[in-house]
Amino acid sequence: MFGREIEAPFYSLALRAVEPGWEGRKMTSATTKLLENRWDDALANGMSEPERLLYRSNLLGSDKRITNFGGGNTSAKVSERDPLTGEDVTVLWVKGSGGDVGTMKLDGFATLYLDKLERLRGIYRGLEHEDEMVGLLSHCTFDLNPRAASIDTPLHAYLPYAHVDHMHPDAVIAIAATKRSRELTKEIYGEEIGWLGWRRPGFELGLELSRFAAENPHAKGVVLESHGLFTWGDTAKDAYETTLRIINKAIEWFDAALAGKAAFGGKAAETLAPEERRAVAARLMPEIRARIGQDERKIGHFDDSPAVLEFVGSQDLGSLAALGTSCPDHFLRTKIRPLVLSHGGDAEALVSGLDAAIEAYRDDYRAYYERSRRANSPAVRDPNAVIYLVPGVGMFSFAKDKATARIAAEFYVNAINVMRGASGVDTYQGLDEQEAFDIEYWLLEEAKLQRMPKPKSLAGRVAFVTGGAGGIGRATAERLLREGACVVLADIDAGALDTAKTELSKAFGADQVADVVVNVTDEDAVAKGFADTIAGFGGLDILVSNAGIASASAVEDTTLEVWNRNIDILATGYFLVSREAFRLFRRQKLGGAIIFIASKNGLAASAGASAYCTAKAAEIHLARCLALEGAEAGIRVNTVNPDAVLRGSKIWNGEWREQRAASSKLQTDQLEEHYRQRSLLKRSVFPEDIAEAVYFLASDQSAKSTGNILNVDAGNPIAFTR
Repeated sequence: MFGREIEAPFYSLALRAVEPGWEGRKMTSATTKLLENRWDDALANGMSEPERLLYRSNLLGSDKRITNFGGGNTSAKVSERDPLTGEDVTVLWVKGSGGDVGTMKLDGFATLYLDKLERLRGIYRGLEHEDEMVGLLSHCTFDLNPRAASIDTPLHAYLPYAHVDHMHPDAVIAIAATKRSRELTKEIYGEEIGWLGWRRPGFELGLELSRFAAENPHAKGVVLESHGLFTWGDTAKDAYETTLRIINKAIEWFDAALAGKAAFGGKAAETLAPEERRAVAARLMPEIRARIGQDERKIGHFDDSPAVLEFVGSQDLGSLAALGTSCPDHFLRTKIRPLVLSHGGDAEALVSGLDAAIEAYRDDYRAYYERSRRANSPAVRDPNAVIYLVPGVGMFSFAKDKATARIAAEFYVNAINVMRGASGVDTYQGLDEQEAFDIEYWLLEEAKLQRMPKPKSLAGRVAFVTGGAGGIGRATAERLLREGACVVLADIDAGALDTAKTELSKAFGADQVADVVVNVTDEDAVAKGFADTIAGFGGLDILVSNAGIASASAVEDTTLEVWNRNIDILATGYFLVSREAFRLFRRQKLGGAIIFIASKNGLAASAGASAYCTAKAAEIHLARCLALEGAEAGIRVNTVNPDAVLRGSKIWNGEWREQRAASSKLQTDQLEEHYRQRSLLKRSVFPEDIAEAVYFLASDQSAKSTGNILNVDAGNPIAFTR
């Protein structure tokens, strides 16, 4: 289901599993206060040096207290046989650009000749020309490795140690983000860990680290102001254990220093009950999405974990949020500061104040851009907030896709932990505004953005598919997922639903797929399913109404129960989900697409199936009515008419198959061939064929189509619409 709560006392955040698609796991301070040494000698000793580097990286990246998603990097200097000369050379293995240490594989490392990297020192023309050195890194590539080297490569190359870790631990950044960070580093670590003032990552910082190591040969690492931690060792295990020990020392120091102190100046706002928080989220998120999604659709994420609730309900919320985040990785994901929406948890008051609050944030962001811009700065980007904080309710984040929105929220939780520690022992300070701008609008960062692949056709869209665990529903979900949509599978069959969600999540990522158990004939269940969808993704763009049953009997043998069941599911159910979608679409003001999965039987009468045919005809006429009502709001309503889609169908696996076979005097295993031969094109119709039609009607390819019926039946003259 949507959302998860994790217990989060100071620096006790959920572990991130090494494999993709991790889920938060509940933790208690008694068992997770300090980082656990998970190194396994029996496993590591059988590995090559690059494999041990990967092992170390995955271990470090598996815990968000050590580094956030995509943050930090690791390296090892390894002796390799040069493929050109056959001689042994030293190769720097270092996390490549854009990777994540927790989930990366061996191909995520860049490999570079260390001697060639050393020669770059002689080419370097000084700080004003620092960025040109990035382009020279590719000339140092070893063995034609296609993985691009990151901007942090010199930071690892010029340290005279075989194994180097650069992490972004909350506990250490909390030291680095105080005004007295240098003094606190000395107080906590003595001479073992040094300190360097703020400098943007790049070639110059690599040279500073090199000088520090030369001048402090006994140091085990260095704290970078407003940034993070570097540690090193002679072996992979030494480096790993040093990193853990240094972070644990900070955790223990903060435990003592913060004992008995109220976080963030104490409590200022009461926290709403969980169901009330979800209700506010369901009311507020589509309203935010309506105001920030006109130019680019946004996907939302809701976080009401204890760490978030403590911060948004605190006395110091306003002052700390205004200072912005400290670590560059934080604000690149979250923007320099969040938007605080404070109306005591009153949903209607929050909605009524949104226009002014969002416009004020945009004005402030544009002013920040104008104050800080350089002559060659890229054009101003999206001025909308990424993070929205609501006292008593929690945090909302919005981005171009679900994973980015979720990760942005996780980064801001990291920032909250940093602010909790820093403000509890000293004065917290965010990164200087000009420095923040110079990183956000860094030309190298802009070049990376320009290299990003073009968004898929349904990126930023959310689809709700009823009957999502069945053949047509699941095929439809898969088709929409392939085009970048987030999909909510809705079905009454909880077991089949869980299987479908698990398999689709494995194929497309857990962020993209959610499930809700919904009986479409139950008004309250439908409303809850849509509310869960909003809390999970922020809104809705596509409704595929596909839930279905089938029955066959002569009219004199058709019971009222059978009649009502057909009408309830195939007519009333389609009405209920459409009504809920219409209400949401109108609130979002972004239009919407509704696709009904009807049937050839809705156009062509069939003897012995009056209840089914009548209900399907009602669907088709309902769609026409809704097309009339929705047009002025940009809501398009269209119908797909399948016929004889047997494969993967739960309907055709039951009595319906036997009844249809009997009516045609056939054996059940002859039925598919019978329908194929009956069609004009002599072809079978599969769930994937229906899914393709749904995709067309859901996408912008059909932006000028509404009120239409698209037959996907391999040709059936009695179902021709004209």
